[in-house]
Amino acid sequence: MKCFERLVKDHITSPLPDTLDPLQFAYRPNRSTDDAISTTLHTALTHLDKRNTYVRMLFIDYSSAFNTIVPSKLVIKLETLGLDPALCNWVLDFLTGRPQVVRVGNNISTPLILNTGAPQGCVLSPLLYSLFTHDCVATHASNSIIKFADDTTVVGLITNNNETAYREEVRALGVWCQENNLTLNVNKTKEMIVDFRKQQREHPPIHIDGTVVERVVSFKFLGIHITDKLNWSTHTDSIVKKAQQILFNLRRLKKFGLSPKALTNFYRCTIESILAGCITAWYGNCSAHNHKALQRVVRSAQRITGGKLPALQDTYTTRCYRKAITIIKDNNHPSHCLFTPISSRRRGQYRCIKAGTERLKNSFYLKAIRLLNSHH
Repeated sequence: MKCFERLVKDHITSPLPDTLDPLQFAYRPNRSTDDAISTTLHTALTHLDKRNTYVRMLFIDYSSAFNTIVPSKLVIKLETLGLDPALCNWVLDFLTGRPQVVRVGNNISTPLILNTGAPQGCVLSPLLYSLFTHDCVATHASNSIIKFADDTTVVGLITNNNETAYREEVRALGVWCQENNLTLNVNKTKEMIVDFRKQQREHPPIHIDGTVVERVVSFKFLGIHITDKLNWSTHTDSIVKKAQQILFNLRRLKKFGLSPKALTNFYRCTIESILAGCITAWYGNCSAHNHKALQRVVRSAQRITGGKLPALQDTYTTRCYRKAITIIKDNNHPSHCLFTPISSRRRGQYRCIKAGTERLKNSFYLKAIRLLNSHH
């Protein structure tokens, strides 16, 4: 069945327009959590580079998002996107009238017929959910709704303490959820405010369905720990601790007599994947203390494996360059417009983005442009 679903998936994705919700980063070619995080941070940092500004980020949590898809509404949206009516009818039939039972030991419950949501473990479920929510987009130019599957973040760019557009956006999102059978879990929805102004004011809380949304100073956003100071000590402390725990396993494997090559492969697959996860989005703004803590883990692994391992700085530089090349080749990438060629006479040279703060200067897109220009 999963093989068949993959075939159907190709038929669904092939007619979709390339311009379909550029801020939905899941289940699309050349998109990843790195892109979603980098876009969010660049949007915030560019705005914070101006005077009398701050940013409010609302991290939305839905209750059982994939289980709330309404097949009849989904089919209407699929037809609007240009999918073949026969394929839409197949999707409707696939999602309705699904029997489900629960088994405990030898006891099986009475079948329950489901007409909402998508089957557990279904290959199509994430794609269908992304298409079901494709029309969940920002209504104000000063706001962005960044999505990775059901992880949704509202980024409000506030100037001169005017939060009207941001608050209207949150209300509009609540209305959209009601119309599309999605339930906002207010208790798990969090808000973070990034405000670097010297004279800060009190920020009135956001209410959803009459409940105050909790304000936090740190949030795990798509696998990385982002803070209201936009520093990365919390994140690096977390991944260093996790990597050090796996170093114990690496030492045990060495005692069992594994070859240096096998030990190195284990390091690259486990420890390095933790240290370098979404590295293009956060490594550039790490402090010297953070860099030393990360590199200590690499040196420890190097002593155990007995071979030379790539420094994280080199990994960061390589991945920044490769991702920049990928974005430049993808005209539909939401960040493609940031890479502007200077002129036809200077091929391979890109216009630098002005930055008034070190935070923006050290962020991914500015670093990538400098790398492209230096490689040329």
